[in-house]
Amino acid sequence: MSILDQIIQAKQKEVQARKKVFPTAYWEQSPLFARPTVSLKQNLQNSSSGIIAEHKRRSPSKAVINQQLAVEKVVKGYAEAGACGLSILTDGHFFGGSLDDLSLARAHTSLPVLRKDFIIDPYQLIEAKAFGADVVLLIAAVLDRPTIKQLSEQAQALGLEVLLEVHNAQELEKALMPSLDLIGVNNRNLKTFEVSLETSQSLAEKIPHSFVKVSESGIHQAEAVRQLQTYGYQGFLVGENFMKTANPGQAAAQFIKSLNHNR
Repeated sequence: MSILDQIIQAKQKEVQARKKVFPTAYWEQSPLFARPTVSLKQNLQNSSSGIIAEHKRRSPSKAVINQQLAVEKVVKGYAEAGACGLSILTDGHFFGGSLDDLSLARAHTSLPVLRKDFIIDPYQLIEAKAFGADVVLLIAAVLDRPTIKQLSEQAQALGLEVLLEVHNAQELEKALMPSLDLIGVNNRNLKTFEVSLETSQSLAEKIPHSFVKVSESGIHQAEAVRQLQTYGYQGFLVGENFMKTANPGQAAAQFIKSLNHNR
């Protein structure tokens, strides 16, 4: 069984357990549930850097990245650095995150916040809204087309934007539909964990202009962003490169300063 299969199997059990403890009606009473959301899509379209900075404690491919820093400190640092959006890992078992991380991030920033998790059930969309998310991630590799349609339409009905993640042309072709806002190309091969920016480059022309293009994983240098911008990418999700340092906010500030230099 691949790591992705293990994650989805665990996620299915987790969601079913949470439904029994916290019914949908419980989350709909959350003070944040009625909150107007902020558009990540618009922020990226109006940004010169397009950096979506991520809070990420660990991952199956890298083990521990940084478990020492408080979410609020990281989030404030990212906002001060000039990031135009935040990504918060909420999977606990494999990534060390939680929905509490999401609500903490929401409490300390006005930037749009992405709930980054393995969303397989409409229940998780309700959770995302209740904990302050503006955007949700759907991963084409683990969802069929009818499920992507169902989840994306329900997300938009809740006022949430949808970032669809693909890894290859087959996933992109399967998943393209009007109920998506952003298309993210993950440069990491989920089977080998190898990373190549050529994945984003090769898929760029296949993504319709109506979607904001986001490149994910393996972005370590400002030059990589500048190169990807020539392919039409407006968003760049960076997590490990910032989180592996003692001060992610400072690392993000230096990266964005370098990116904006000599423009």
